[in-house]
Order: sequence, then structure tokens, then C-alpha cells
Amino acid sequence: MPIWQKPVTLDILNSRSTEGAVAALGIEFTEIGDDFLRARVPVDARTVQPYGLLHGGVSVLLAETLGSTGAYYASPEGQRAVGLDSNANHLRGAMGGWVTGTARPVHRGRTTQVWQIEMTNDAGELTCVSRLTMAMQPQRA
Repeated sequence: MPIWQKPVTLDILNSRSTEGAVAALGIEFTEIGDDFLRARVPVDARTVQPYGLLHGGVSVLLAETLGSTGAYYASPEGQRAVGLDSNANHLRGAMGGWVTGTARPVHRGRTTQVWQIEMTNDAGELTCVSRLTMAMQPQRA
């Protein structure tokens, strides 16, 4: 059974991400499952640190994008999700191609949600694991 409580499609997700950090870094949503979201970021001149590896902050930005988006769409109408805590363990560097993140809820409560995001390189190797805790609040006008 799908966890989504608001209408969500790839067109909706990608059209809402045409400005700001997500667009500037080339992040694109690629898949919506019954209980997960998937997006990817290119490893290119926009996203690497001075030594040519994907910047750890970009991995965290991908994780926060996925987790907060998931929390928002998995909550009732009139609710929004704001970040409380973010943790990331960087396991393997990426020097090219794409890094793909998959976000799944660990906990979906009335006042908090916790999402786990696993990121892999093109070879399917784990590059980063992140956990994001979101506060669920009434949406402001």
C-alpha cells in the first residue's frame, strides 16, 4: 500500500525543483515507489570538491532533498516537514557518473518522521548513508 498522502508524480517533483540548489546541482527525481523516492545527482564540476570527489555536502543535500520531499508527500494535506537533524556517513568517494539516492521512511509519526537515505554510485556501490529527522508542522499560509 502506498504511503503517499498527497498527489505525487515525477513531473510534479521535477517541476517544483527548477530553481535553487536542486536545479543548480542538476539533481533529478527518477522514481517513486510505494514506500520510497529516488533521485540522482551528477558528479561533475558543479558537485565535486577540489580533489575531484563528490563533495560530502552535496551528498547531504541530496539526502535532505529526498527525505524532506518524502516526509512532505507522506503527510496529510495541511502539513509541512522541516528538518530537525541530519546525519551522514560517507563510505566511498565518487569521481564521475551519477550518485543515486533512495529514501525510505523509518518512522512516520504525527509530529516527527525519520527517513533513511542510501546513496550509490553507478556500479551500485554504497557511497553514503544518511538519516534525516523531520518535524511535522501545520503548513503556514
